[in-house]
Amino acid sequence: MMDVMDFFRLSQGQWNSQRTTHHLPFRRAELGGSTITVEALDADHPRVIEICELHEVDPATAVGGASVVWKGAMAWDRDDENHEGSTIFALVPDPENPREGQLLRERGYAEIVPVIGRYEVDDDEGLLLTTEYETMSSVERFWFANPNLRMRTSIVKRFGGFSTASFCAELRMVESADAGEGTQENQSPEQVPAMSAFGW
Repeated sequence: MMDVMDFFRLSQGQWNSQRTTHHLPFRRAELGGSTITVEALDADHPRVIEICELHEVDPATAVGGASVVWKGAMAWDRDDENHEGSTIFALVPDPENPREGQLLRERGYAEIVPVIGRYEVDDDEGLLLTTEYETMSSVERFWFANPNLRMRTSIVKRFGGFSTASFCAELRMVESADAGEGTQENQSPEQVPAMSAFGW
C-alpha cells in the first residue's frame, strides 16, 4: 500500500498543469495553468527539520517532506498579479495510522503564513489535503491516472461564504529522445493558454 512519501516520490519532477476554476457565486469558470516542480525531501533534510522546529514538532517524528515551486497565470489576471511561489513542508504521520497525519507548511497557499494541515492517503491511493486558515478552508485531492498524468481537485471556502472549485490535469514534462537533447515534451508554459498557480 502507498504511503504519503511514496506519493511525493512519484510526484517528483516538473509538471505542466492546466486548470479550470469555477467561481461558484458568479457561476463563471476561469481557465489557467502553471508549471510546477516537486522535489521529495528525506526526513533528515535540513529544511524538513527546520519546518518541524518552526511548528515546535519533534523532527524525529517526520517521515520526510517536499519542496514545491510554481509559476503560472490565470485568464482574469490583472497586470500587477502574479502566480509564482515556492514552499517547503514536512510530513508527520499519526502514530496509530501512518497513512494519515500532519502536513507542516512554512507558508500556506490560501494565506501566506505558516500553517499545519492534515493529509490522508485514501483507499484509492489518492492524497487528500485539508487545511483550515483563519479566514478560509481548503480541501484538495490528488491522484494518478497513470505515472505521468496526475489529477487534482480543490475547493476553497471563505468564511463569508465565497467559494471556488477547481479541477487540474497535470502532465509530467519528460525528456524526449526523439526531440533532441535538452528538449522536453509539453515543454513551454507559454504554449498553455492562461496558466494558474499550483495553489497546493
